[in-house]
Amino acid sequence: MSTTGTVKPGTAVVTGASAGIGKMYAERLARKGYDLLLVARRADRLELIARELTQQYGVSVKTQAADLSNTAELETVAKALAGNDQITLLVNNAGTSFVGPLDGATIDQLHTLVNINIVALTRLAMAVLPGFKSRNQGAIVNLGSAVGFDG
Repeated sequence: MSTTGTVKPGTAVVTGASAGIGKMYAERLARKGYDLLLVARRADRLELIARELTQQYGVSVKTQAADLSNTAELETVAKALAGNDQITLLVNNAGTSFVGPLDGATIDQLHTLVNINIVALTRLAMAVLPGFKSRNQGAIVNLGSAVGFDG
């Protein structure tokens, strides 16, 4: 929790924040005093995490349930980020894979894989970048999983 008189580090956006590495990032950023915007598909999990982090660290935690493989939902998130000048950190953690060799994937699986792992990551970075540049402040962290090397 930040102490009185300490400048808050801003708002961190964490995608894929409902479990695993994304949830861990959210917790550690809250501990450092970041306000948070958590993005993932599972609204129920996001709300639970938001309550826990707010109670434990006294930070503001907002949530946005979105399937980043869905173009319309991705655009909703991107527009929210683009209009928020409090964002100082974007953690692109949302990602997906499938078990098995690439040549066994369906077209739908490939579309989801590319939309989440490439399109969403790039679109969200593009949404925050103009604000980061105009304020000469901000960082983007892109995470990937070893699962992506399976197959």
